[in-house]
Amino acid sequence: MDIIKAIILGIVEGITEWLPVSSTGHLIIVEHFLGLNQSADFKLMFDYVIQLGAILSVVVIFFHTLNPFSRTKSSKEVQRTWQLWAKIVVACVPAVIVALPLNSWFDANFNKYVPVAIMLIIYGVAFIVIERYWVPNHQFKVTRVSQISYRMALIIGGFQVLSLMPGTSRSGATIVGALLIGISRVAGAEFSFFLGIPAMVGMSGLKLIKFFTAGNSLSLYQFFIVLVAFVVAFAVSMFTIRWLMNYVKNHDFTFFGKYRIALGVILLVIALVTALLGQAA
Repeated sequence: MDIIKAIILGIVEGITEWLPVSSTGHLIIVEHFLGLNQSADFKLMFDYVIQLGAILSVVVIFFHTLNPFSRTKSSKEVQRTWQLWAKIVVACVPAVIVALPLNSWFDANFNKYVPVAIMLIIYGVAFIVIERYWVPNHQFKVTRVSQISYRMALIIGGFQVLSLMPGTSRSGATIVGALLIGISRVAGAEFSFFLGIPAMVGMSGLKLIKFFTAGNSLSLYQFFIVLVAFVVAFAVSMFTIRWLMNYVKNHDFTFFGKYRIALGVILLVIALVTALLGQAA
């Protein structure tokens, strides 16, 4: 049964990691009904490590864009590629300073129904407000990733730190930040994908280190569970990223805002029912 659950969780991760809807919120709901029959330490490590499958899809889809060693690129294109990586590194600075030291504390204290639901609703409202009142009155001068300055990259990285709070959504926070500083949806979404590579690789690596240093071991069966979810997350992410890039060319994020609010309400209802059942027991 854990293999089947791993497939389902991989599908959920592959879809929700890239959409601004919070993969954490969705995994909490799914794990509430289809929780893995594994230890709490394994589940926490599992949720982060399968993100590497999602990240691998970004590398595959945008390999030419991200590859500074491509023989088909001119010297100017190679220079732009290195500049892109430099901007990604700059955007990761806030996360290194703030997110790494506080990540475990946030997971321990806020990875619960109510905090996640609140953040889902807050950012859902933010998306709707920004799309209805901010975007129509502002012109996006930055329409390509190559036009993003180092200052803009640093600001987006600051918004990424907000995703420390479970339920925020890393892509949601960075895209909101991009829109607020004059970056188009397409460029903001694409840069968010790129920024996710070092951010999620680093976080997954940190969770693996903590898992093993806490005295845990990984059996062959547990490794297979992670591998299955990893592969599924990769395959689904390949579709999700392409779909989102086409979607943002002709649509805004209002739908995602409404969806987040609805999901937040569902989580609050689940939390309330769980609390009432606990008191009755």
